[in-house]
Amino acid sequence: MKTALVFGASGQIGVPLLRRLNAAGWQVLAVSRHAKADAPCLRWLRGDLASVDGLPDAVDAIFSCGPLDHFARWHADAPLRAPRVVAFGSTSASSKQASHDAGERDLACRLRDAEALLFSTAEKQGVLATVLRPTLVYGAGRDQTLSRIAQLAQRWGRFVLPRGANGLRQPVHVEDLADAAWAACQSSGSHGRSYDLPGGETLAYRAMVQRVLDCLRPMPRLLELPMPLFRGVLAVARLRGIAGDFTSQALSRMRQDLVFDSEPARHDFGYAPRMFNPDASMFAATPD
Repeated sequence: MKTALVFGASGQIGVPLLRRLNAAGWQVLAVSRHAKADAPCLRWLRGDLASVDGLPDAVDAIFSCGPLDHFARWHADAPLRAPRVVAFGSTSASSKQASHDAGERDLACRLRDAEALLFSTAEKQGVLATVLRPTLVYGAGRDQTLSRIAQLAQRWGRFVLPRGANGLRQPVHVEDLADAAWAACQSSGSHGRSYDLPGGETLAYRAMVQRVLDCLRPMPRLLELPMPLFRGVLAVARLRGIAGDFTSQALSRMRQDLVFDSEPARHDFGYAPRMFNPDASMFAATPD
């Protein structure tokens, strides 16, 4: 029986990944900050990348569904060995590289440095490593974009966008990401590479938001305002403690295309993400 170590196992990607490993008959060691009950072929280890007890000397594969920079540093000094590593990063490594916001540029830099460290460590140790870069994640009610839009819209009965919010997006479902992680682990040709993982449909930001609202009941209204008026509304919202982390860069990106190529992932391990057809359950908050 093969054994996997999974970081971020209780997160939005980790949960469906555990189901796939279980269905394949793997023994799983799952790491979580919170105590959880064991199950057949599943043992929970309490901890995080800073400290976790009960690690074995070796496993067949390590999956990281959490912050890539923390994982890359942990892996460089890991107390166990595994011949296969699959880790999630983000398309922010490229999309925020030239941002005017220093915090976003720092994030992009940390992601790129983490990928470089992971691949360097893997090469030195003879490990086959793959990095997966999702786009706009949804499906478990725990993302900070579409689920947040749904929750705010339900709270106020409406959602406001600036006119011209037509930058292209490719939202990707958590189940498709779990499929990708499992498939990449089985692929002999995906090691030493990073793969962008967009969703199966490309649509304008406004159309994406409208589909989210369409699946909610009662259905909130979508209001579009001229940019100066929208900025005024946003300023008021911030004073009330709403959207305090919504930066000017995030606002400008609503008009920018963030489109990524899924062909390399399709070619190398059969990546086939679904179209964006959401329902309300995908945005309902779920506990960690």
